[in-house]
Amino acid sequence: MNDSTRPGAVPPESEAGIPLSPLIPIRWRGRVAGALVALTLLSLAFGAWGLWRLLSPESGDIHARLAASEKARAGLQVAVEDFEQRVATLTRSDQISRDANRDLQNALSERDEEIAGLRADVAFYERLVGATGQRRGLSVHAIRMRAQNDTAWHFTSTLTQNLNRGAVSSGQLTLAVEGSRDGRREILDWDALRQGEDVPGLEYSFKYFQQIEGDLFLPEGFEPVRVTARLQSRSGATVEQSFTWADATREAAGNTGAEAADRSDKG
Repeated sequence: MNDSTRPGAVPPESEAGIPLSPLIPIRWRGRVAGALVALTLLSLAFGAWGLWRLLSPESGDIHARLAASEKARAGLQVAVEDFEQRVATLTRSDQISRDANRDLQNALSERDEEIAGLRADVAFYERLVGATGQRRGLSVHAIRMRAQNDTAWHFTSTLTQNLNRGAVSSGQLTLAVEGSRDGRREILDWDALRQGEDVPGLEYSFKYFQQIEGDLFLPEGFEPVRVTARLQSRSGATVEQSFTWADATREAAGNTGAEAADRSDKG
């Protein structure tokens, strides 16, 4: 008799440690033990799955929450883009406002200068031809010098007379500039200023006033101090008037009351 079939004998165990019935043939016992192990593992897996289903949210709920999050994110992205567009629009609008305000300020400044020039013109004309204006013969009312480069200068000289009303004054205008070079006093005559020899003066002819314009050249290293205008009248009289270089180069809103070229009363 086999020991496993004796009364009181302990049932044999499978390789997995699970007791096997003594009625099961020995050749099947390995298969039965494997099936029991698989059933045990399957039970454990089913229990774990049930526990996960019990404790975790439904998969459909996760998808819904994910879709809601993506929708919210899309909405926030649209809001951010709209905000950025508004900021860009406001920035551009602010820049346009600044530019418009600057242009307006410049226009106002130009109008103020124009008004000041017109007022100076009126005062000039009143002094020149008004009933109470002082009677004066041929004179140089003003001279203005404007730099073209380091050595070239453009000048505008205003000539006036109201002593002999209706009479035409005519002749030639020449200039001379006094200054220093290398520490020595020097006077540049008309030929030197015009860089030529026997250069004729600039012609003038007017009843009350006229502007004469031209160019002159100063040598390098020359420091001007004074400019003298010389009027040689055809009647034989000569008039000379001097102006400091600082006054001649100072800008004024209404230089002489007749700033533009061709503003004259030629006879």
